[in-house]
Amino acid sequence: MPGLLIETLRGQRADQVPLWLMRQAGRYLPEYRALRADKGGFLDLVYDSDAAAEVTLQPIRRFGFDGAILFSDILIVPHAMGQKLEFLAGEGPRLSPRLLDHALDGLQAVPQRLEAIYRTVAKVKAGLGLETTLLGFAGSPWTVATYMVAGEGSRDQHDTRALAYREPVMFQQIIDAIIAVTIDYLSGQIKAGAEAVQLFDSWAGSLAPEQFERWVIAPNAVIVQAIKARYPDLPIIGFPKGAGEKLPAYARQTGVDAVGIDETIDPAWAARELPAGLPVQGNIDPLVLLAGGQAMEDQARYILECFADRPHVFNLGHGIGQFTPIAHVEQLVRIVRNWQR
Repeated sequence: MPGLLIETLRGQRADQVPLWLMRQAGRYLPEYRALRADKGGFLDLVYDSDAAAEVTLQPIRRFGFDGAILFSDILIVPHAMGQKLEFLAGEGPRLSPRLLDHALDGLQAVPQRLEAIYRTVAKVKAGLGLETTLLGFAGSPWTVATYMVAGEGSRDQHDTRALAYREPVMFQQIIDAIIAVTIDYLSGQIKAGAEAVQLFDSWAGSLAPEQFERWVIAPNAVIVQAIKARYPDLPIIGFPKGAGEKLPAYARQTGVDAVGIDETIDPAWAARELPAGLPVQGNIDPLVLLAGGQAMEDQARYILECFADRPHVFNLGHGIGQFTPIAHVEQLVRIVRNWQR
């Protein structure tokens, strides 16, 4: 029997709501911190398939979530495309050479860097019960491009947005190259055992409407169409963080099977404006999970009630914070598990 999460992503509405959390495998867990200290740097952990599989499974053992999200990073794609990837303590990821001052065709692709990720997926799949859905993922082209162009994250993606306006033909070539690798990367994850995939567009909210259509909606639609051609029944979740009022257009035009919504969106608005019957995922604030208590319970119940009439996957509006108390996650799990439509 398929698990509750996969059935919900396929459009079924059950009495119970499935639950998983973005970044559920990570720094807030003591068992993760212990393994990270033993293994060393973040990339060493990602490319060690045994360790990455163990990290992926840790929150499933502890909380019994309905979905296990692959432990990896969205910047594995530019790393496979030939950029050098480093994670600097206290500074975040760095990619070099940055595409602001280096031609895309000057990169030497290293596709074998993806093989370890596929091995991780296979190992996780072997360690999961049938009730738990294995989720693969990739960054969406716009978000990946912002890192490739600037070489690092930024608050408003100024350099990449300016380049897209100034050199749209060149920027389209970057987007197209990311699309091609992403399609193969997701297909490799699915072949290894992923039962659903999520496209993370963490910086989608920085774009003006027409740029959003060109650099978020259109590339994601190409990816979704290609994956659907290869795997027609596999659910795809799209998560365009910060999309706001552009979210319904994203849902209609990309062809995703479910839409993730961030914490800035009122669930009542999303329930009203999104296409009827479309599964939604979200959207409790990671900071209210950090705070816990009555505020968290009230927000969780409000979200559950708003989405009671459509398929709903309970999740955060973005990733779980590293200082989130374990007890608060346990409280949230109890709230969701005890709620019925």
